[in-house]
Amino acid sequence: MTETEATPFPAERYSDEYWMRQAIEEAKKAEAIGEVPIGAVIVKNNEIIGRGYNLRETTHDSTAHAEMIAIRQASEHLDAWRLLDCRLYVTLEPCPMCAGAIVQSRLPAVIYGTTDPKAGCAGTLMNLLQEPRFNHRTEVVANVLQEECSSLLSDFFRRLRRK
Repeated sequence: MTETEATPFPAERYSDEYWMRQAIEEAKKAEAIGEVPIGAVIVKNNEIIGRGYNLRETTHDSTAHAEMIAIRQASEHLDAWRLLDCRLYVTLEPCPMCAGAIVQSRLPAVIYGTTDPKAGCAGTLMNLLQEPRFNHRTEVVANVLQEECSSLLSDFFRRLRRK
């Protein structure tokens, strides 16, 4: 296909904003069941191979974070623990547990929506994803659709406080 020919999908399909909107849709699934609205998708070759949303309250599992669920699903899809050539999109900056799983799964890139001032380990409190002493470092892109991702969380907690 030459540059002048039309691409089969709109350019937006390939943008970080497009994929973050997919993660936001996952976050809305969490919100619909009373979970903190955090969502994640893992993309390889312009296809989502892993999806996840927060399920800690539902499953009574402290490890049921959106990223962890998406990583497990992507690993099953690829039949491999190394998620090479993949990108993780998540609405909230990864916590220490998720950052560790990201490094262990060799994800080359993480794109997140809004910072986490209480547990963010992609640059806010510390940066485990780019720690030079680890054998793998992950590219980090911050604040993609930041206002939308932040509003999801602040609106959720505002409603919770009213109850």
